[in-house]
Amino acid sequence: MDTLTPRQIEILKSIVVEYTRTGEPVGSEILDKKYNLGVSPATVRNEMTELAKKGYLKKEHFSSGRVPTTTGFRFYIRHLLKEKEMSTAEEVSYKNDIWDFRGEVHKLLQHAARVLAQKTNMMAVVNTNVGDMYYFGVPNLLSLPEFYDVALPRVLFERLDELSFWNEILRYFEQHDEDIVFVIGNEGMKEKTLEPCACVFGEFEGNKIRGAIGVTGSARMEYEMVIPRVKYFSTLIGKMLKEQGI
Repeated sequence: MDTLTPRQIEILKSIVVEYTRTGEPVGSEILDKKYNLGVSPATVRNEMTELAKKGYLKKEHFSSGRVPTTTGFRFYIRHLLKEKEMSTAEEVSYKNDIWDFRGEVHKLLQHAARVLAQKTNMMAVVNTNVGDMYYFGVPNLLSLPEFYDVALPRVLFERLDELSFWNEILRYFEQHDEDIVFVIGNEGMKEKTLEPCACVFGEFEGNKIRGAIGVTGSARMEYEMVIPRVKYFSTLIGKMLKEQGI
């Protein structure tokens, strides 16, 4: 990977933050007005060109602005993102929402998907190693501008319906010492149409059942908010399953 200068890192961070908020390509004028980068718009434009050459930004359509690539998002997540920690009150609320279903695995996972979708305002998905899948929050997904074209959600659901997709997710957790897996754009989805999409999954494991829970939506999702909630739910479900001997 190309080495980024401190200035390029700051510009990339600002572009990811702005694009996440608006969904619109980001130009140097917007960065100059809103992010106090301490350099001229011309310098910002030059740095944006360099970031594009290195694969962190790309142009969309005929706009003069840029948007982050999968590489840009991954750099931001790995090196720049600061998670928004959940409060104790939030954790207690989430636990209470699914506590009564802890003894029935199907209801537990159904309600976990429902609560995660409601708390993140995204589509939540759960899959297990025995082939069960639960999802909730489709209207949240379809309300995003990226999904106004019906072709995109159709292809996304086809991908989520493939056993090979989930086998890859679970295999990743087996092979890497990480509690979260990011599936971003064409790189993770292995389908060019799904370039605007991303998923964030956490692993849970009981005595008999293993699986993944997470959210799917736009690649410009609020990772700072999503990641700690996915982590919490995956850990909580694992504990509940083991306590119930499931």
